[in-house]
Amino acid sequence: MTNKKLSKPSKQNDELLKGAFEENFADFLRFLYPNADHIFDFSKSIQFMDKELLAIVPDRDRKKGKRVADLLAKVCLKDGTEKYILLNMEIEGGRDAEFAKRIYQYNYRIWDRYDISVATIAVYTGNRDQPKPCEYNLEVLDTSIRFQYRTYHIFDHSEEELLAMDNIFAFLVVACQKALLEGKIPDEELGEDRLTIAKTLLRHDYDHDRIKNFLIFLKNFLYINDAEINRIFDEQIIELSGGTIDMGVIEVVKKQEREQGRLEERAKTAKLLREERAKAEAEKLVEKRESAIKMLQNGFDAKLISDILGLSIEEIEKLK
Repeated sequence: MTNKKLSKPSKQNDELLKGAFEENFADFLRFLYPNADHIFDFSKSIQFMDKELLAIVPDRDRKKGKRVADLLAKVCLKDGTEKYILLNMEIEGGRDAEFAKRIYQYNYRIWDRYDISVATIAVYTGNRDQPKPCEYNLEVLDTSIRFQYRTYHIFDHSEEELLAMDNIFAFLVVACQKALLEGKIPDEELGEDRLTIAKTLLRHDYDHDRIKNFLIFLKNFLYINDAEINRIFDEQIIELSGGTIDMGVIEVVKKQEREQGRLEERAKTAKLLREERAKAEAEKLVEKRESAIKMLQNGFDAKLISDILGLSIEEIEKLK
């Protein structure tokens, strides 16, 4: 019987979960809102705004090691308008006392920077006793703020309820429930749970590519470091899909796609950081020039101004 500690990094699971939310975001909205098809125009694509979200999260927030996965999505409504949804996920047992404050800050930063109002949803993926704040309150003398947002916890529905739903996102929630058992139950049992989710998924008539993508997510998210259990899973998928899904082949292709995607994402991030640094440097230069002008007006010598502000004497002379 296998029951050994898994070595897969937590961050890898977080990235897998974020990718699964993106892939199934329309069904996530259908899951939360029973009348979603009357609210949202799903014939139009959902746009994910990673660049915008990255820009409003300060470096100090990104360096704290918080296990969160955030998404900013632009969706179209049936009335022809566009709305923005900020999705914050508190990953596995997160107990960040500042969580409600942080997502309130994200909300107003987006509003301040891009002049767009945002609907915020928080998804909690930890154990049943995980704190699940649904609002942020602030009061100073006669001024008060009450920021309320939608929440969902993965144990708001039972496994039986979720597997009975005709919504691929429901199976993702079951996978999140089972992920909490990794290293706590035998791998054989986790493998059976993983296969149960896959079998239920394959009973539905979902798009073939979405099924393949979900199965890849499922196999990697509910990670089992046992070749025999994984071989049985692959064989079962081939049999259940009538030979149309070969996990081994798909995983090789997906690995190549992921590597290419990582390279592209690193390039995008590097470009964004360069743009942010250039903008900051330009703003700093403007401030220095403004200071230099004031100092010149107050009779400061150009050489002294150069020493203080780091501007060249020639540049200072031009400001006269």
